[in-house]
Amino acid sequence: MKQITSVQNPFIKSLVQLQEKAKVRKQTGTFLIEGKREIELALKGGYELETILFLPEIISEKQLNDLTTKPLNVIEISKEVYQKLAYRDTTEGILAIAKTKSLALSGLKLSKNPLILVGESLEKPGNVGAILRTADAANIDAVIIANPKSDLYNPNIVRSSVGCLFTRQIAVGTTEEVIAYLKANNINIYSATLQDSTEYHTQNYITPTALVVGTEATGLSEKWRTESTKNIIIPMQGEIDSMNVSVAAAILLFEAKRQRGF
Repeated sequence: MKQITSVQNPFIKSLVQLQEKAKVRKQTGTFLIEGKREIELALKGGYELETILFLPEIISEKQLNDLTTKPLNVIEISKEVYQKLAYRDTTEGILAIAKTKSLALSGLKLSKNPLILVGESLEKPGNVGAILRTADAANIDAVIIANPKSDLYNPNIVRSSVGCLFTRQIAVGTTEEVIAYLKANNINIYSATLQDSTEYHTQNYITPTALVVGTEATGLSEKWRTESTKNIIIPMQGEIDSMNVSVAAAILLFEAKRQRGF
């Protein structure tokens, strides 16, 4: 088995670049996953692993073999190398290099009565990760990111989603492309916005539905407001007029799930 003990090793340096630069992830078609649970969810979600790196003081070869029956390139690394690559100290001493998937809208496989969450121009990886966790909790068909501001395989998104990046179907596209896709598939669009809106709980989400949320700072673009089936609003009873986008997404999704009998 190959061993790497130096952080100056060219391969380890390339993995640091893979973590830090979206350009490198795009060029190589790979990204880094940290943690046993996350790797297990990636495998369950159909992601292909290229290499496993492990710290023998924390995880055994038997535990590695239990992950998958497929043969994998496995590299034993030192604690120094692990600390260079890992963001957390509690991820069971394992990392994996995985192949990215196509995030094209055309690749989505929807149910007959889909429930979809759309997020437009989301900037903060923590919010994207939280939205993916909510989407998993609600067991919806897909998450679509319109006009993405960051690479979805950004390690901060992988980490903050605690593996839920791998548990739901995800696609990206421009706002125009996403709206065209939803309309072509006869999916009703409910845009969460302050303008020309009605309270969210008065609407019917039992039919094919896309719930659309934007950033707290700027909200949704005009295109969503004019192309929606209905603009909706969560009534605010305090001093401010907005809430965290992941919280808003959770409120809307679980109202839709309630109407559908969970």
